[in-house]
Amino acid sequence: MFLPTTIKEVRALGWESLDVILFTGDAYIDHPSFGAAVVGRLLEAEGLRVAIVPQPNWRDDLRDFTKLGAPRLFFGVTAGAMDSMVNHYTANLRLRSNDAYTAGGKAGFRPDRAVTVYTQILKKLYPHIPVVIGGIEASLRRLTHYDYWSNSLHHSILAESGADLLMYGMGERVVREVAKAMRNGYNAKLLRKIRQVGFVADREYVDRIEDKITLHSFEECCRNPKAFGENFVTEELQSNLLNPTATLVECTGDRYVVINPPNTDITTEELDHSFDLPYERAPHPRYRGKGDIPAWEMIKHSVNIHRGCFGGCSFCTISAHQGKFITSRSEKSILQEVEAITRMPDFRGYLSDVGAPSANMYRMKGRDRSLCAKCRRPSCLHPKMCPNLDNDHRPLLALYEKIRAVKGVKKAFVGSGIRYDLFDRSNYLETVIKHHTSGRLKVAPEHTEDRVLKLMRKPSFEMFERLNADFRAVCRREGLNFQLIPYFISSHPGCTEQDMRSLSQKVLGRLHFNLEQVQDLTPTPMTLSSVMFYTGENPYTGERLYVARNQEDKKRQKSYFFRKK
Repeated sequence: MFLPTTIKEVRALGWESLDVILFTGDAYIDHPSFGAAVVGRLLEAEGLRVAIVPQPNWRDDLRDFTKLGAPRLFFGVTAGAMDSMVNHYTANLRLRSNDAYTAGGKAGFRPDRAVTVYTQILKKLYPHIPVVIGGIEASLRRLTHYDYWSNSLHHSILAESGADLLMYGMGERVVREVAKAMRNGYNAKLLRKIRQVGFVADREYVDRIEDKITLHSFEECCRNPKAFGENFVTEELQSNLLNPTATLVECTGDRYVVINPPNTDITTEELDHSFDLPYERAPHPRYRGKGDIPAWEMIKHSVNIHRGCFGGCSFCTISAHQGKFITSRSEKSILQEVEAITRMPDFRGYLSDVGAPSANMYRMKGRDRSLCAKCRRPSCLHPKMCPNLDNDHRPLLALYEKIRAVKGVKKAFVGSGIRYDLFDRSNYLETVIKHHTSGRLKVAPEHTEDRVLKLMRKPSFEMFERLNADFRAVCRREGLNFQLIPYFISSHPGCTEQDMRSLSQKVLGRLHFNLEQVQDLTPTPMTLSSVMFYTGENPYTGERLYVARNQEDKKRQKSYFFRKK
């Protein structure tokens, strides 16, 4: 059974009322790759009656917000799998004509700043019912942040939306703890003790917090960009600790945004539980006849094998949301999902991706965890690989072999990006090329110039050139006509037009690549790149940087991706 989305479906289950109602900006797809479905199933497993309202109409008489009535415990709100502003606008601020998370790929089924819009509607209609926000949009906007689309700093989304509670990061553990604390109603005393939540409090409460770090206020950040940069350094450091203990406090007006420390990384058993819940693994029947949902078509025959990323790239939100430390699923859980996919009616033997945020970090961690507990680095790979990192690829190679042996699997492709600066002495690259490449292997050098790569926290381009040579050597030896597909970014802070000219000469000229996977930087909240874009300096060093801010400069930089001379 799908989770109900209408009062008719609620009644068909024999329910007279609901405990939790979830609102999401995405179409409802009951699958572990879609946050609202995961949260709904986790709450269902706790014995709660849960319903989902996907893509509610916020323009009409608001009947979508009232059709299920008021829940006993709380409303949950998420913008969906993407930040709604990234979903709506290109890097040059043009409105997108499609939405991959909507039936038929149609645009216009969610508002800008969806979390804030949905929450404000619910608080107006049901002022006494708690609203809990979460997902990528809420998570990355939990404190003062730079908003590229208005070119200004914004308050914490807690202050802007009026939500009662924010759950940041991945929700497997925290959503269950919040549900337990709310079983008998909104208990602020219990909820404020939970890790990985945020809320707004008064001065009296803040004064009682023992282990806290007081950030510069929103107002001070607006007056002084350096203060905003200093806040980011503190936030990034705290979010990447193995055993975080400090509460972050940020004044905004006469109130305080309080962000409790994140959970320590979840266990394999917890992650397996989340993936093993009884999903229908399909879009809700309400979308029949309305066209395919592109995001579902892309991932329906893929398998996610781990959580987190220790690459720490400056422009990426993964570590801020999922964490730096890797939690891997068990082989049993992964193989069960592979077998479930083979039973899907439209499966033809080809897994589109066996991957994760970075495809080849499965089961990787520090050899000595006591050293990880002392570590303050945002990346385990930059400026060079941590000597304590166990980058053994053998567990992943063993997993690949077992997936290839599953009856019904003809090919299991690796579609996620591979970190080639993580390779060990195993035959990982050769195995991927021979057995797990559809003909196109994706990697992300991002740039060619060392000064820009350093700001991106990416390895030297020489490492990509070695990979390119190794890739071609394997293909020649095996008689394979495969392609290496590199990703590149323009307009990153510190990148000048001369840097883009050099990139063009090296990639299009000397290496003869025809580039497809290129993008102009979109500075997204809670990334180092967005802080450098706004402040014009590296907050870690104080170095002043050139920033291509206006759209003409950004377009000119991107044009170098397509110049042969």
